[in-house]
Amino acid sequence: MKLRTPAIAASALGAGLLLAVAVPLSASAHIEVTPDSTAAGSYSDLTFSVPHGCDGSPTTKIAIDIPESVVSVTPTVNPNWTIEKVSVKLAKPITDSEGNSITERVGQVVYTATTPLAPDERDTFTLSVPLPEDAAGKTLEFPVTQTCEAGSTEWNQKTPAGGEEPEHPAPAITVTAATAEGHDHAAETVSTTDAAASSTQAGPDVLARVLGVAGLIVGVVGIVIAVVSRRRGSRA
Repeated sequence: MKLRTPAIAASALGAGLLLAVAVPLSASAHIEVTPDSTAAGSYSDLTFSVPHGCDGSPTTKIAIDIPESVVSVTPTVNPNWTIEKVSVKLAKPITDSEGNSITERVGQVVYTATTPLAPDERDTFTLSVPLPEDAAGKTLEFPVTQTCEAGSTEWNQKTPAGGEEPEHPAPAITVTAATAEGHDHAAETVSTTDAAASSTQAGPDVLARVLGVAGLIVGVVGIVIAVVSRRRGSRA
């Protein structure tokens, strides 16, 4: 029994450390989008994070598809990438807030690397978009095509409600109810912090934190068992 106890303790310690480290890493392995506002009718800065390359190959291009309900996009400059806005025809012309007729919209924003992004490095891309006023309760998906020096990855799979996340999920946000601030972007950025936390990306991050803490607890228990077993062995 004295021989088995240290082995069990070591196994518990190893499992705890693996759980603490591996779970947070796996939770952040996808391309994700984080909004600074999710309120319907508000302007939101959507930040897309690219955590790794394609099977170890450096990333050369990131193409972000824009949902049909989003009628305008303002990309934020990233000094390491060039920007191209790809326009598409609207099925039906719309009138903007100034009375102008709009027949086209930006259907895709393409960032091309001036120097390929190493597979063990990450970068972010931010788009400013107006969220549809009638989209409260809806999920907006922003499929991303990640092109690398060797191969590419399509982040475009839908995540079923209450179902298991697919291998390559499309980055998405859930639009919440409109706020009293209306279209005041600066005010919404401050007042919708809680709403932003309810986006589809919040769940995996919270789960990763909880499991990470659980892993650390398992590791500590393993250390205590090992110390106690050694003291008993020395007394014997």
